Amino acid sequence: MRAPSPRPLLYLDVDGPLNPYAAEGGRPDGYTTLRVPPVGLATGPLRVWLDPAHGPALLALGYELWWATTWMAEANTWIGPVLGLPPLPYVDFTDVLFGHGPDLVHWKTRTLVAHAAGRPFAWVDDEQSAADTDYVAAHHAGAALLHHVDPRAGLRERDFVALAAFAEGR
Repeated sequence: MRAPSPRPLLYLDVDGPLNPYAAEGGRPDGYTTLRVPPVGLATGPLRVWLDPAHGPALLALGYELWWATTWMAEANTWIGPVLGLPPLPYVDFTDVLFGHGPDLVHWKTRTLVAHAAGRPFAWVDDEQSAADTDYVAAHHAGAALLHHVDPRAGLRERDFVALAAFAEGR
């Protein structure tokens, strides 16, 4: 009997997908405002909008959840508790923060592909481009979904539907 395949990885960015920082007209309905003292690369206090319903919805998708954000470990201190998420592992981007090569591949992309090591993964972010899709297709042997989320809206029901479909059909 074959061992079941591991759950796909879900790499979560915070600002954009979970924190719709560019929302027009103020805090979206259902969101909580969090005031965070400067952490990581922040030069001043941060205003973060989070929807507590996102945590249970993410957990229900059946992925192995990982933070893929400049917040790194701080996401477990500030973001996870508001969403009702347990402490999650994070991808360490310390060595690659904000670097773009001449190919316009996002600074997270190479690290995520290496981290996934051929496992199926979905990456939820607001900054992917066609260059990232091309890079993943050329360098990752497993199934992958680069799922763009509008930073004016954050994660919506249609995003959860797309993530669930990928997890089921990979």
